[in-house]
Amino acid sequence: MRSKFMMNTVMAGVIAAGCVFGAAGSVIAEGAVKFKDKLPAWAKPDIEYVVAKGYMKGDERGKFNPNATISRAEFAAILARASNNDADPSKAGFSSIPGWSQDEVNTAVSKGFISPGEYPNGFSPNTPLTRRELAKWVASGLAAKDADFKKALSDTADTLVPVAEYYKGGLNKADYPYVSVALGTALMGGYPDGRFGPAQTTTRAEAAVILRRFESIQDKKAEAFQDLKEMREVGLTGTNAISLGFKYGKDGSVEEKFTNIRNVPSQLRNNVGTIKVNRFILVNASKATDVKNLYGKMFVDKDYGSAFKMGIDRYETFVEYAFTSNIDNMDVMTYLGSTTVTFLNLTGFKSGTIEKYGIKTMPMMGLVTKEKFFKKGKEVKFWGSGYVRSNLPIYDTRNGAVITLSGGESFNIYKLD
Repeated sequence: MRSKFMMNTVMAGVIAAGCVFGAAGSVIAEGAVKFKDKLPAWAKPDIEYVVAKGYMKGDERGKFNPNATISRAEFAAILARASNNDADPSKAGFSSIPGWSQDEVNTAVSKGFISPGEYPNGFSPNTPLTRRELAKWVASGLAAKDADFKKALSDTADTLVPVAEYYKGGLNKADYPYVSVALGTALMGGYPDGRFGPAQTTTRAEAAVILRRFESIQDKKAEAFQDLKEMREVGLTGTNAISLGFKYGKDGSVEEKFTNIRNVPSQLRNNVGTIKVNRFILVNASKATDVKNLYGKMFVDKDYGSAFKMGIDRYETFVEYAFTSNIDNMDVMTYLGSTTVTFLNLTGFKSGTIEKYGIKTMPMMGLVTKEKFFKKGKEVKFWGSGYVRSNLPIYDTRNGAVITLSGGESFNIYKLD
């Protein structure tokens, strides 16, 4: 069962970007090493590639053992071999790693993948490598080579990470930057159920796939990865709009950025409550079965309730609110009538991703009061859904989004395709 699940995982999260390796067969020599054990089809080309390059090898019995876990020492060694980072001899390595791996591990340290300070009790080379460690190592290696990747780590320190553990628990805030870079570059992917699995170990087959991907992207710039661009923007501003080609409108010469309104309290009419907008996420998709960005896949799937309305003239939009009601058990009609600003009173939505990612959204209209969704004096955070148009020939308020708060603060985006 585990091997089948892992196959689905890697196919969904890593092999999905298989165009990077489209010519895999041509790279491997005809005399490629043949292993006595069966290699999984989803990883076979990559295993053969990394073996041919000398990054990995089989055991003395002629087996590759694709489903065996890979240890810290093993992955450190193969990362050091595959990386073309310059070694920094000034970086102090580990002084007493038992066994064969001290030189290899310290090479990985000198190339920026591993920080000895994170292992105060020793490196424990035979400990199975977790996915949390793997993400941190590869992201740190990219950051050691390129200043923009280093900045990407700081940009994503407070971003929305599109994995189930973000809302359900299991992902430490310290993990956000490394997981974001690993996901945003497609070096790693999540499981079919939305989890990233930070504490789970890594198989040798997975390591081969990820290693080959790392080798292929290590000379690229952070700006080359669309999903990473969006995660960086969301981490810094709360929206991915500019990364998707939108522009900020202006009030005179001043851009009406999302940060102008982000988490700024806005009083609703008739003193029914106060609302704050935290995030404004756009989906890059014209249909629910062809979502192009990772953020989109966090909100839209085949069960998305507004799938029939999707098209090339609109971007599905998801807004995260923090709402404090001044009325006990407010009903939905009072909520909807509390403002005329479209994006300040969006309702809930239907999607299979809600349960998958642990997203909190307003229940169906008839259940708002029954479930006592709004409680007087208590802030409730939830997501609402709407859409942004992008097909009108001239810039006007219908061709994008405008949010003006009660204090006059304003956010405005538009797009001219």
